Amino acid sequence: MEQIQIVATIGPSSKEKETIQEMIKAGMSLARLNFSWGTHQEHAAFVQKVREVATSLGIIVPIIQDLSGPRVQESDGHTFDASLSVITEKDIADMEFTKNVAPEYVAMSFVRNKEDIAELRRLLDERGSTAKIIAKIERKEALASLDEIIAVSDGIMIARGDLGDAIPFETVPFVKKEILEKCIQGGKPCIVATEMLTSMQEDVDPSRADITDISQAVVDGCSATMLSNETATGEYPVAVVSVMRKVVDEAVKHTQSVSPYRF
Repeated sequence: MEQIQIVATIGPSSKEKETIQEMIKAGMSLARLNFSWGTHQEHAAFVQKVREVATSLGIIVPIIQDLSGPRVQESDGHTFDASLSVITEKDIADMEFTKNVAPEYVAMSFVRNKEDIAELRRLLDERGSTAKIIAKIERKEALASLDEIIAVSDGIMIARGDLGDAIPFETVPFVKKEILEKCIQGGKPCIVATEMLTSMQEDVDPSRADITDISQAVVDGCSATMLSNETATGEYPVAVVSVMRKVVDEAVKHTQSVSPYRF
């Protein structure tokens, strides 16, 4: 059975080539670039290092360019501005990076409907990009259009942080499960993201709650799990990937409903 994939975000804690190599060896499957932070020059350096290391190891590690969308960055987080266009001027500027560096995937933030995906596809086509599109489900409107979004996207990301601000937080686990079921029915891979190993941000040992959360995502049918701050700014980027790999591999042994779809 094919492994569950691990998406790891590259950032200040994981920018060195040696660290990226150890993360790949530990089980990182895809590298995410968070365009809410950093410069094009910094992200281009990340891409170069990931591809150089992957080539040296004889494997492919796809790059995900995660666009900011209509969010307003603050010193220690962000807020969502619903009055802004889903594709902002910053996103359009960041697509010049897409054109020049050719990431395998572009993740679209705060998707509302299939028309948003079509517009991003058009803009990517104009720039000669063949990047596939991952729709991030993190606002209420997307849930009403979920089937059509899944149909026109190449993959889905359940961004539980912002989604938990858009709907009652106690419903997030059940909405997550519903999205995963629909992705399997629609034949599309799906990433479960946000706070999966927050306990390892500053501690080498994971909380048992985080372990349970990761395992449940696998049992519910995810294709991939994602690490954000844990590998971008956390103190133990290699160890956190290793823990994630150990947990998802164990979870696969205990379910018959593993998603067959991968990025």
